[in-house]
Amino acid sequence: MSYTALYRKFRPVSFKDVKGQDHIITTLQNQIKADRIGHAYLFCGTRGTGKTTVAKIFAKAVNCQNPVDGSPCGECEMCRAIAAGTSMNVIEIDAASNNGVDNIREIREEVAYRPTEGKYKVYIIDEVHMLSIGAFNALLKTLEEPPEYVIFILATTEVHKIPITILSRCQHYDFKRISIETISGRLKELMDAEQVEVEDKAIRYVAKAGDGSMRDALSLLDQCIAFYLGQRLTYDHVLEVLGAVDTDVFSQLLRSIIKRDVPKVLDIVEELVMQGRELTQLTTDITWYLRNLLLVKTSDNIEDVLDVSTENMMQLKEESGMIETDMLLRYIRIFSELSGQLKYASQKRVLLEVALIKLCTPAMETRDDTLLDRIRAVEERLESTDFTAIQERAVHIASEEDSGGKKVQVKPQLPSAVPEDVQEVVKNFRPIADGASGLLKTYLKKARLSLGGENRLMIVMPEAMEAELVGSEEHRRELEGLIENRIGKKVEVEVRHVEEGRRFEDTFVDIEKKINMEITVED
Repeated sequence: MSYTALYRKFRPVSFKDVKGQDHIITTLQNQIKADRIGHAYLFCGTRGTGKTTVAKIFAKAVNCQNPVDGSPCGECEMCRAIAAGTSMNVIEIDAASNNGVDNIREIREEVAYRPTEGKYKVYIIDEVHMLSIGAFNALLKTLEEPPEYVIFILATTEVHKIPITILSRCQHYDFKRISIETISGRLKELMDAEQVEVEDKAIRYVAKAGDGSMRDALSLLDQCIAFYLGQRLTYDHVLEVLGAVDTDVFSQLLRSIIKRDVPKVLDIVEELVMQGRELTQLTTDITWYLRNLLLVKTSDNIEDVLDVSTENMMQLKEESGMIETDMLLRYIRIFSELSGQLKYASQKRVLLEVALIKLCTPAMETRDDTLLDRIRAVEERLESTDFTAIQERAVHIASEEDSGGKKVQVKPQLPSAVPEDVQEVVKNFRPIADGASGLLKTYLKKARLSLGGENRLMIVMPEAMEAELVGSEEHRRELEGLIENRIGKKVEVEVRHVEEGRRFEDTFVDIEKKINMEITVED
């Protein structure tokens, strides 16, 4: 026998099996028990919440020969026929492909005939919002005054597209999104029945990924089980199959954004891309993470509201003290805009990187909600500025002027001797730079070499931004490690940049030329 998907295999067959729609189930059962059955029902709600399933169960219940507390018995001839899809009393119509006037006229002609067996003929019209205007008009009269043995059940995900004249003739039932707890409980119950071992954390993540849809959650779980067939399904397995990202990465990314560490942020994106993570899902998940952080930031006793572990809650509370509310709102806005753009983008990574750079660099935006963040960035820069060095620089410039006010070009003095370790690094610098990571490797191609204080190797960059990136603690450590691996000795690295309006040769000693001059070729 061929394999049956989980959502089909475990489709509810009675009202008690339906999860998360108690308000609807109770009403329908009471109507059946009291024999107060309506002639037209409208079931609306998001996909996978049980609209069509409940419609089929209702059709069985109204025709059941031995109903039990308003539910079908599932054993009589009518119940079995409807379940098998062979009953002439239940007619399912897909309005997406049968949306014309002629299709509705056929229904109008058919309702004139009584059911051959059972009490009611039940018409289930799925995706009813796809009917044309003419088809809706053709349905109106029949829907208003159908024969006593006919019941119409209309199902839709977009109730706003249905004419008010149709809505006013139906009993309206809204199917809610199913809670994560309800979906998790159902999934665990089904996995026990299937004898599949699944980690609780994995089930909860799948339930969350289902986004209120039981069918979506079952389909995702089916996919994960198939990938790790015969193995225990863990949380990490689910993340890998769905292309999702653990919350620890969100925390790491957020902290780097708060520090305005662009290189670190881009490195995280690079790692996620290389792992094959889906960037649209990443954007959705991090938006949800920021939402949780906003709730923690702005509310007290939020533990009962948020569906996170104790460990993640402590992490969120710590991060809430690191970020201001206006910054959070700005981050959520940018990621929300990005989610809509990524759906149709061919270069998703580029858009994501641009959005992240915007977060790290408030000056790139001119919107009003970025004003406080821009001011905050300026204050941070002022606090980190070494004003003593600026004063010394001013004195240095003043000393370069003669008594007549003319500027004197002061050449940097050559060091008497370059340490052997530094010489060795300079001779091998280009091969060393080729071994660096992506961005660092690119910028090192522009670097010039000089001698710093205390016999340190000085790396001089053309621009201040490039010097800031190369001189970050992470990249400086990486470079020192590459040097140590190459020459077998530890050499400290200092990073500077050429000041605006000056040449490299006017400020620094080019030790590459000095060392090359000292190399002699013997005959």
